[in-house]
Amino acid sequence: MTDYGHDLLFGSFITPANAAPDNVVALAQLSEEAGLDLVTFQDHPYQAAFLDTWTLMSFVAARTERVHLAGNVLNLPLRQPAVLSRAAASLDLLSGGRVELGLGAGGFWDPIVAMGGERLSPGGSLTALREAIDVIRGIWDKGNPERLVVDGKHHRVNGAKRGPAPAHDISIWVGGLKPRMLRLIGEKADGWLPSLAYLTGIEQIDESNARIDEAASAVGRDPRQVRRLVNIGGQFTAQPSDRLLVGPPSQWAEQLAMLSLEHGLSAFIVVGDDPNQLALFGQEVAPATRELVAAERGRRGTAMARPGAAS
Repeated sequence: MTDYGHDLLFGSFITPANAAPDNVVALAQLSEEAGLDLVTFQDHPYQAAFLDTWTLMSFVAARTERVHLAGNVLNLPLRQPAVLSRAAASLDLLSGGRVELGLGAGGFWDPIVAMGGERLSPGGSLTALREAIDVIRGIWDKGNPERLVVDGKHHRVNGAKRGPAPAHDISIWVGGLKPRMLRLIGEKADGWLPSLAYLTGIEQIDESNARIDEAASAVGRDPRQVRRLVNIGGQFTAQPSDRLLVGPPSQWAEQLAMLSLEHGLSAFIVVGDDPNQLALFGQEVAPATRELVAAERGRRGTAMARPGAAS
């Protein structure tokens, strides 16, 4: 049983379809109105049917006031990390500290190459992600008087000026499931962001958490610095069922509370473009889940933790 003591976050995962851009923005605004904490968009720059995710995030930031925004996850092979770092800090400053950074190592290599990206092996993409995180954090470290030098195999900066610093400590959340990626997350990231649909079962959450914890401890980090997020799908129904996230809002709340208290998950991002689902998730599921988790944490005397950046 694992509960890392993080505050709970609830978010949406909206398709950035360019056929009806106003609808995409409206769903983001609805997410905020429903009380969600986070709005996220997938990032596939080679997909001609999608809006560019970073442009969309910037536009949505100007049309919302409270909700945080993130790519879920940004396609690193097509986004140069030093430029991405400055873009993230800039949007964070402009939005009043509402940007988080979800990163992916890449996977659909044929369209990535078609867009001018470099085809990488699984090991190469992991190395590139590790180097990119160093570049991104180095650019944000405006207080460091030394020019930034990262002499990586895939990403290099040779004396880059640092800054701007973001308005708040932007979290770097990494998507991935394999052991080497989980170790990197434990060593360098602020969060693990898988999709429930790609997991073989709840047991894989526990196994992955253990790998992340071991890697974090090995480099002197408290494992509680790493938030555990998850993209979820499901269906609201009038009657309860024995299936995960298929039932009324009260069943969703009980099951999400279980995932938080027993398996360490603390951020739940619902996938889909149904406005009714987003409203129910924000207005009913989120507050009920928070109430259940708070009550049990109070009974257990769980110490609250704050995810934090790697050194």
